[in-house]
Amino acid sequence: MSIVNIRNVEFLNNPAKFSDPYKFKVTFECIAPLPDDLEWKLIYVSSPVNRDLDQELDDCCIGPVPTGINAFTFEAEAPDPKIIPKEDVLGLAALILTGSYRDQEFVRIGYYQNTEYEDEQLAKEPPSTIIWERLVRSLTDKPWVTR
Repeated sequence: MSIVNIRNVEFLNNPAKFSDPYKFKVTFECIAPLPDDLEWKLIYVSSPVNRDLDQELDDCCIGPVPTGINAFTFEAEAPDPKIIPKEDVLGLAALILTGSYRDQEFVRIGYYQNTEYEDEQLAKEPPSTIIWERLVRSLTDKPWVTR
């Protein structure tokens, strides 16, 4: 049994423009006081075949953490478009939130992100050059937890 249990992850700006920062609230329960920091990371996975293209968007440390229900708001910048292969921009990508304590990962939560053009005509016939400012992203509300 983990001493930290995730209660909820609520995305505060979903859907959003592709270039908007991610904003979400994490609520978790701690069953014993933690004297050291919890480390949280947000990772964008654009390419299913090349892990070198994963982007750590931000990390933050929370602590010390008292027993009980705790919450914090996490804000991370959007992924760097220059790192995303053109063929992986539209459609599904993954967003992964990890939590660690004393360098031991205790949670890994993944979300599918769909990226598409906000304009119906552009969505039907995507231009050959990506128009980044016209892209919107939406995250699934059903995460998958792998740890």
